[in-house]
Amino acid sequence: MHILHIISSPRPASFSIQLGHQIIEKLLAAHPGSTVSERNLAAHPLPHLEEAYLQSLYTPPANHTPAQQVAMRHSDEAIQELRAADVLVLGAPFYNFGIPATLKSWIDHLCRPSVTFRYTAAGPEGLILGKKVYIALASGGVYSEGPMAGYDFVVPYLRATLGFLGLTDVEVVRVEGVAIPELAASALPKAIASIQV
Repeated sequence: MHILHIISSPRPASFSIQLGHQIIEKLLAAHPGSTVSERNLAAHPLPHLEEAYLQSLYTPPANHTPAQQVAMRHSDEAIQELRAADVLVLGAPFYNFGIPATLKSWIDHLCRPSVTFRYTAAGPEGLILGKKVYIALASGGVYSEGPMAGYDFVVPYLRATLGFLGLTDVEVVRVEGVAIPELAASALPKAIASIQV
C-alpha cells in the first residue's frame, strides 16, 4: 500500500501535521511494508491558477505553447502523485473557517476535465477511484458540533470536491479546541484515540 501525505500548514509542529503522522503510524502498523510519500505545500506551494494554465485546459496538448507546458506540469505531477497512492492523508488546518490557500491551489491543479472528472449524460463522474482518504483537520475552536458548527466550511468543501473527483471514501479525524484552555491538553490525545484504520 502506498500512502500520500499532503501537508498544508506552514508550522512544522502544527496539529494537522502531528495528527497526519499519527494516522500514518496506525496505517503502517496495520499494513506493514507500506510506503509513504509526502508533498509539503507550505514549503513547495503550487502556483495559483494563471492564464497560461487555464488556456492549456482548452488547447490540444500538441498545440501547447512553452508557457502552457510549464503551467500544466504542476497539475500533471500532482495528479500522477495522487493516482500512484492507495491512501491519501490530507492535512487541513482550519484557517478563517476554510482551508489554507496552498491547499486550495493543490485542489485546483487536481481538478482537470476529462482527466480527473468528466461530464456524462447522467451528470459529473469522478475519475480518481478506489482510494481511501483521511482528513487530518486541526482547529483552535470546536466546529464538529455546537454553536460554531455552521462555520465549518472545511469538511463540506473537501467532501464535495474530493467526491466530485471520485474520492468518496473519506474519514475525518479532528483535533479541535487546541486554543481553548480547558480542551487544549486533551485535544490531540482524543483525536489520536479516535483514529480508525
